[in-house]
Amino acid sequence: MTAAREYASEARVIPIESAPSWQGEPEPAGAERIADRIAEAVGGALAGRFGAAADRALGKGWENRAANGLAFLRRRITGDYEVDEFGFDQELTEEVFLSLLRPLAEKYFRIEVRGIENIPAEGGVLIVSNHSGTIPLDALMTQVAIHDHHPQRRHLRMLAADLVFVLPVAGEVARKAGHTLACNEDAQALLERGEVVGVWPEGFKGIGKPFAERYKLQRFGRGGFVASALRAQVPIVPCSIVGAEETYPMIGNLKPLARLLGLPYLPVTPTFPWLGPLGALPLPTKWTIQFGEPIPTDSHPKEAADDPMLVFDLTDQVRETIQHTLYKLLMQRRSVFF
Repeated sequence: MTAAREYASEARVIPIESAPSWQGEPEPAGAERIADRIAEAVGGALAGRFGAAADRALGKGWENRAANGLAFLRRRITGDYEVDEFGFDQELTEEVFLSLLRPLAEKYFRIEVRGIENIPAEGGVLIVSNHSGTIPLDALMTQVAIHDHHPQRRHLRMLAADLVFVLPVAGEVARKAGHTLACNEDAQALLERGEVVGVWPEGFKGIGKPFAERYKLQRFGRGGFVASALRAQVPIVPCSIVGAEETYPMIGNLKPLARLLGLPYLPVTPTFPWLGPLGALPLPTKWTIQFGEPIPTDSHPKEAADDPMLVFDLTDQVRETIQHTLYKLLMQRRSVFF
């Protein structure tokens, strides 16, 4: 019997060609019963008249993929999955979110990842990156790059602006994907737990800057991210992203309308709003994401986080490293799209 024709769970193995029988054991709870009925229906269809068509259309290995999908569905319905105190759902992130973003990273932007070995195999680390592109796709692509290219498949926990969490759908998705509010307390807590934490200190000033100022870093704020790294005694890894600036070239900003809508900016690009919904399609630029050498913080005591001059110096060092790398990558680039 192939994997797709047999539905496996931790409690029991259910052949999907036949209805499950609960003789000699208690009938499962409502959610489990619903999950089993769905598995029975899907598995029966695949094992029956749709099986041959699936063999032709999906190719080798579709049975295992189908079985894994059914098992995933059952866990979601029955609540058999874990979520941490920040709302991070690792299974949902790996099976759904990253799977949806991966084709965009690999096929559309064709991201080249460099220096992934500079991210430690374990323990806390703070990733600090430039921010650009009108829509923050660079943060999402960095999450995919770290998970898919790091030998330990580490997850990036992003520090996001409060605007993300007030949006009805985006806020919930962000929490499930492991992201949290950009505040020192959450950043330090995640770093002390040994997580890979990502911050984009330019914020809206970075992603909302005019196209004429592309690849010119904006102010990095007060250096709160450096203070969090000092208190957690974790290294800081500068990250430089080339290619994101040209995805939505911002040639104008409808500021009055943006203020009316409560948005930090409302961009005008060569395609938006002129082409309507099609204007939201990013240009297929070629990206490079480079992770620089770690900047250690454990040579300073934790109390150094309260020294404004030290925090400023480290912040400036990180910023200059990213800016220098951006210029270097731009010098090496032959084309925006190829």
